[in-house]
Amino acid sequence: MAAARTSRSSAKDRPSYRCSECGWTTAKWLGRCPECQAWGTVEEMGGAPAVRTTAAGRVSSPALPIGEVDGRTATARSTGVDELDRVLGGGLVPGAVVLLAGEPGVGKSTLLLDVAAKAATGDHRTLYVTGEESASQVRLRANRINALNDNLYLAAETDLSAVLGHLDAVKPSLLVLDSVQTIASPEIDGAPGGVAQVREVAGALIRASKERGMATLLVGHVTKDGTIAGPRLLEHLVDVVLSFEGDRHARLRLVRGVKNRYGATDEVGCFELHDEGITGLADPSGLFLTRRTEAVPGTCLTVTLEGKRPLVAEVQALTVDSQIPSPRRTTSGLETSRVSMMLAVLEQRGRITALGKRDIYSATVGGVKLTEPAADLAIALALASAASDVPLPTNLVAIGEVGLAGEVRRVTGVQRRLAEAHRLGFTHALVPVDPGKVPAGMKVTEVADIGDALRVLPRGRSRTPAKERAAE
Repeated sequence: MAAARTSRSSAKDRPSYRCSECGWTTAKWLGRCPECQAWGTVEEMGGAPAVRTTAAGRVSSPALPIGEVDGRTATARSTGVDELDRVLGGGLVPGAVVLLAGEPGVGKSTLLLDVAAKAATGDHRTLYVTGEESASQVRLRANRINALNDNLYLAAETDLSAVLGHLDAVKPSLLVLDSVQTIASPEIDGAPGGVAQVREVAGALIRASKERGMATLLVGHVTKDGTIAGPRLLEHLVDVVLSFEGDRHARLRLVRGVKNRYGATDEVGCFELHDEGITGLADPSGLFLTRRTEAVPGTCLTVTLEGKRPLVAEVQALTVDSQIPSPRRTTSGLETSRVSMMLAVLEQRGRITALGKRDIYSATVGGVKLTEPAADLAIALALASAASDVPLPTNLVAIGEVGLAGEVRRVTGVQRRLAEAHRLGFTHALVPVDPGKVPAGMKVTEVADIGDALRVLPRGRSRTPAKERAAE
């Protein structure tokens, strides 16, 4: 008996340790917290935590057969911005919590202020809470982008309890919080933006959203490697995670769905950022094309898929005599590794030897980034056109993946890509073998390898004629 009491007292008196960042506890000291992966944050806190069990309690509502659950309360309501509705799957669902993350200066605050103004109506109030700016600064932006609305309420707060107080006073249908890393709870130790603070703030706002049937838009910061700042748990707690992308020196902005409990994640919204604010682009292909009357060597058009949306993009290449022993290879908007692969294929399979000792520059137009393999054929043709100084036809698009053996492989969505090219007035396309049904009046040339594709150049090598097929 005495031994048992001694054992219990020693377990009670044994010190425990807690991470100062995320609050994770353990019975022994560790140099790195396994929960938040932070170094040197595990500190001694006293006696070991008591082991507790949870007994069965009273349920809030009885469980029902899934067919008897009323789904009308989860009907999406439009945000007033068509491109954002496209990504969300129709709009904002009452009680949904959306996390929008992006790099500084990409336009997150501008977009959500515009959404907050357009979503505010007589029956639906919107509350915009800013923790990074003053209310007067947000008002100046609202004047610039014409986002003034009598049903849009604005508050500048960094305290979680004050934010919850505003919810009781305004009773909004939509809450916009900019940003979740700037709000802190006085009940939790740690600076704003820490793992424990972000988890507490997000949890409190999610509970408030579900209880009130209020949609919530949270702005999230990103780290230097592009991931969302804070605990990974934040992405699991929210209903929708959106990524806001774009080069700050270009006008194009893309909103991609990373997680969506109410819709698909393969949709992309396109926006144009300008001095008067941000506007949706229902037809963004014009941003990626250069309008010219004469053909220019080193340019080729392709059709890329951003989610389900086909976009016509232009690839440009330029080759000049190198003045240094190691020629330059510079890319913009293209993956350097894929451009290097196309150079090797052209030299070995296409017998183009003029590229090895020349400086080569390749880029896209309009700030678009081409990462899918379907742009390989356009990259190869642009490089070959630049090397021979012979332009490609102005009404030509090239679609296909090029392998290291020189073969042109099939890609997904060829029919959708051809339909978009035909809609924009292109009459000739180079595609892999067996593309399926093609648009009426469009001439489609099927190419089996890079040699067949190079025949579109007037000085290309003579190969077996490629099979051409015009739709009836």
